[in-house]
Amino acid sequence: MTGTPEGKDPILDKITVMIVDDHPVWRRGLKDVLTEYNIEVVAECQDGEAALDMAREQRPDVILLDVNLPKMNGLQIASRLQAERNAAAVVMLTGYDTEEQALHAIRAGCVAYCVKDVAPHKLVDVIRKVVAGSYVIKDQEYDKEGIQAWLNQHIEAATGPYLVDPDEHFVPLSPREMEILRYVTQGKTNKQIAQNLGISHQTVKNHVSSILTKLDVEDRTQAAIYAMRRGWVRIDETRDNPESH
Repeated sequence: MTGTPEGKDPILDKITVMIVDDHPVWRRGLKDVLTEYNIEVVAECQDGEAALDMAREQRPDVILLDVNLPKMNGLQIASRLQAERNAAAVVMLTGYDTEEQALHAIRAGCVAYCVKDVAPHKLVDVIRKVVAGSYVIKDQEYDKEGIQAWLNQHIEAATGPYLVDPDEHFVPLSPREMEILRYVTQGKTNKQIAQNLGISHQTVKNHVSSILTKLDVEDRTQAAIYAMRRGWVRIDETRDNPESH
């Protein structure tokens, strides 16, 4: 796991933070909130490669990291930072509220896992706790022994390939993109998907383009195969559902 800053008082000393998220409005709002709590945002970036470069250059105390990012997802970034022994405390701040994704994040080197609807004061509390050396999963705080026990418990509950390569089973897509990917595996056209979901044809095209980019595949067929091989979509889900017409 990545280290935590040493010799810093999380209450008295100003904490430095880097925000990694591909939504400018979200970054701006988050920066405004943190500034009100005397937390200094020293860097912002919107893709994985830039995040690694900025982390090396700025050496922030804490990195607030989204999962879904261009070029490199949050799990991959956390793993790289851990391999480089970067001292920043990495907090995964995501829309995914699942124990499985939390497990992957902690194994990758994150010291905290929070969902994006967390109250501002609670997020600030998490930041201060990780600077002090704690680990936090949602609202639960752990010390080193506690987080290891949590990991052991959840690893024992996991099955087969999840123990080998967490990145292989980490889903870098948003819930809406996963929904569209399931339709893609059923052979639906963009027009059919738009009708089924009640959204515009262009919106579907944008989502499909994003899916191909995040999965690093060239076409819809490769995306469908990618999803099925990783167990994101079951074979029975690829069969045409009469209710979807």
